[in-house]
Amino acid sequence: MEVYLIRHTTPHIEKGVCYGQSDLDLVETYIEEFKTVESKLPGEFDAYYTSPLKRCLNLTKHLTEDFSTDHRLMEFNFGDWEMKKWDDIPKAHIDQWMKDFVNVMVPSGESMATMEERVRAFFTELVVKEYDRVAVITHSVVIRIVLCHVEGLPLKRAFERPLDYGDVVKVELDDQILRANKKLNA
Repeated sequence: MEVYLIRHTTPHIEKGVCYGQSDLDLVETYIEEFKTVESKLPGEFDAYYTSPLKRCLNLTKHLTEDFSTDHRLMEFNFGDWEMKKWDDIPKAHIDQWMKDFVNVMVPSGESMATMEERVRAFFTELVVKEYDRVAVITHSVVIRIVLCHVEGLPLKRAFERPLDYGDVVKVELDDQILRANKKLNA
């Protein structure tokens, strides 16, 4: 199955603020950004799936009227850190998380391993459907987790590849990839 992983366009938020599942608006140039994303797509899709957060939902509504939302496609849950400036979060907490973000949970949030379980569950259900080409409008960390599965990389290497707002990444997915790479937190 061809899966086009589409990252939402630029959110309207001050630099240096920690956000994940916060429901943000987009910058004023979002229509131009939507058109750029659209120009990167091959045409028709058998199905469209999106995160329910506005920054993904608005792009999806621009692309199609027929789509499904799924909470498992939401961004990383930063819990108590959501909408705080990174500089205002105690350095000791950030340092502990950064040493092992795969397994260490953010206070009242999640770890990368926890997020990977929900993301893998979504894609495991998706790949058994009778689709040839699917668009998934989502967030950076979701895309990074899928790429780790496809490339057979541990989750700790998820941030090695640049991924900009509005990027489109095409992958070939099947249940073999998801089963073979079930445990990526090594």
